Amino acid sequence: MSAVPKPLLTPHEYLARERLAETKSEYLRGEMFAMSGASREHNLIATNVSAELRQQLRERPCEVYQADMRVNVRPTGLYTYPDVTVVCGEPRFEDAEVDTLLNPTVLVEVLSPSTADYDRGGKFAHYRRLESLREYVLISQDRSLVEHYVRQGADQWLLTEQRGLGAKLVLASIACRIALEEIYLKVQFAATDEES
Repeated sequence: MSAVPKPLLTPHEYLARERLAETKSEYLRGEMFAMSGASREHNLIATNVSAELRQQLRERPCEVYQADMRVNVRPTGLYTYPDVTVVCGEPRFEDAEVDTLLNPTVLVEVLSPSTADYDRGGKFAHYRRLESLREYVLISQDRSLVEHYVRQGADQWLLTEQRGLGAKLVLASIACRIALEEIYLKVQFAATDEES
């Protein structure tokens, strides 16, 4: 006996359901994928990054969104919720609901054990298709390590790593600098994790 396949949703059907849902789900190729909750460390890091960027960008034509701003990667059809999103210039949205951004400049993901491989691999493959995207940042939550990708051309990205609380993350596309000690403010590491 074969299983009956689930009916696939259109993007319009997904958005209609998602806008009424109490929990968030990503969407790709007709399927919705429930998102899990985040740890204390994850929330502290995302809030710290968002607060630092908001402060530095407050007098510039940029907006900072944390976790609830959905992003649509139109070339691949992915709908997702980055941990922190920055858009500079005029934001473009999917529709009149103004809850699905199309043109992020910088995306930040805080790595969780369950999502780290996807954030580095499959999700980044989607994000790279966004013409507006200039920088992609992955932040570890179990040690002071930031992986920073910068667009070098249409299909080229340069990876640098910042390690240790004395390092700084420099986001050249939006002229912002954040010390890792600010990113990890109030986050406690196990002694062995901080050293690696």
